[in-house]
Amino acid sequence: MTRRGFVKLAALAGASLLPSPVLAGMRPAVGPERTLSFYNLHTGESLRTVYRAADGYVVSALADINHILRDFRANEVKPIDPRLLDLLFAIRSRLGTREPFHVISGYRSPLTNAMLHARSEGVAAHSLHVEGKAIDIRVPGQNLAMLRSVALELRRGGVGYYPTSNFVHVDTGRVRFW
Repeated sequence: MTRRGFVKLAALAGASLLPSPVLAGMRPAVGPERTLSFYNLHTGESLRTVYRAADGYVVSALADINHILRDFRANEVKPIDPRLLDLLFAIRSRLGTREPFHVISGYRSPLTNAMLHARSEGVAAHSLHVEGKAIDIRVPGQNLAMLRSVALELRRGGVGYYPTSNFVHVDTGRVRFW
């Protein structure tokens, strides 16, 4: 037996004697951290944060995300659906970019949504933005049609394509597209 093999065997034997709470702390991470970046076009605020660690969602990061995606008109904050964040992470990963999502609209208060709906046929009266389950985005350096295509391929909710306004809508509602 080589010296290296002996050391490995001794380490394994020693580890078996440790109490299970100590071993639990030594387990490798379940998965990699998940990071998202945002730039709010209306407020000029930026955020880059690890929103999900190996052991779950990071509460302080979720609060920061809720804040940057708030209704800037009413200055109202609502919790953003973590599944929407996971969808954004999947989009970012598929695009192979580290650029921040440029946010056109995140959460919308019922009053803001009603006002926007009255001004435009493109705003749903019962928008998922009001529930914190939708976001309108673009990504610097990424073709808008490609962003739409990636979101459609993921099949995790609704995808709206607005090339004239230069954004893509994604949400965690039922799978549909327009």
